[in-house]
Amino acid sequence: MSLVEVSLVVDSLSTTDACVREVALRLVGRVNASVVEDRLIARLATSTPLATREAAAVGLGLVRSKVAVDPLLRLMSHDEVGLRSNAAWALGRIGDKQVAPTIRRMLNDDEEIARRAAVKALGSLEDAASVPELVRVLRTDPVARVRRVAAWALGQIEARGAVDGLVAAMRAERDEDVREMCVWALGEIEAKEAVSSLVDVLRSDASGRVRESAAWALGQIEDGAGVAALGEAAGGDADEEVRATAAWAIGQIEPSEAPAGLIKAVRDADSEVRARAAWALSEMRDTRAVSALREAYRTEKDSKARKAQLRALVRGGGASEELFRELLRSDDAEVREQAVRGMAGRSMDPWPWPMPRPRPFP
Repeated sequence: MSLVEVSLVVDSLSTTDACVREVALRLVGRVNASVVEDRLIARLATSTPLATREAAAVGLGLVRSKVAVDPLLRLMSHDEVGLRSNAAWALGRIGDKQVAPTIRRMLNDDEEIARRAAVKALGSLEDAASVPELVRVLRTDPVARVRRVAAWALGQIEARGAVDGLVAAMRAERDEDVREMCVWALGEIEAKEAVSSLVDVLRSDASGRVRESAAWALGQIEDGAGVAALGEAAGGDADEEVRATAAWAIGQIEPSEAPAGLIKAVRDADSEVRARAAWALSEMRDTRAVSALREAYRTEKDSKARKAQLRALVRGGGASEELFRELLRSDDAEVREQAVRGMAGRSMDPWPWPMPRPRPFP
């Protein structure tokens, strides 16, 4: 972008049209900080319209302008909540941890949006010194959206000292979005001491999203103590997304024996569950699953699940000469290639393990 174009884009932040300001900010975010930061800082001046000042603060955060730290800090005590909130967000994105004490003071702001911005900024800064205050916010803030972002921040910081607070909040919280984020944070921290609590959530939480996050977290932690509950979920949870993620988690943990629920899941009504169950079994190579895999493979119609089942059979030693001959006669070139690889004892195409779906962000 030329300097003339940059000037036009920055000037567009002064428009009264919010949509135009948003587009201008998106363009500002693509520009090197050194080109645009002086122009943006100039628009923080008190003589500038409030909406322009708010947009300029966001722009300085988008370009991560180091020279804007002091001007943004001066806005943290401004009477206008939008301006001080945007300044806090921008400081968090810029990443200078020296501003954390100032941002922490905003955790007691009367306005929800300001508290949320402060919590988000502290999480972005990954400021470990803020953990006790963030736990307090998680436990006591009256607004669920603020508590949710506090849980996210603790996970972002990977705050091991917050595990007890996250577990307590996860158990006591009525809002499912907050519970989901607490579970996510425990998985992000890889808190082995929380496994039993996560198992309880997986087995009993009323929300499918929360149960799925619990399955994901157990897979992240990779502790064998969660396998039994994951097997139950893979084979019997009412929500297909929970079943699929539970199967993925078992494959992550790689126990020596496949739980019965995982073997059952290769015949699940949902094709994604079948694919992930077969993938998990291919990681474990448990020969006890061969019979179920053979039966499932012969009737499978979904190409992704069929590929996963074949991989599990080859890796688990369940692919017979008869099966290989059948595969070599397939009309599908990919299936024929897999058969040749399996017969040669070579690794089949790397199977990209299913990425976990629960990724809640504020």
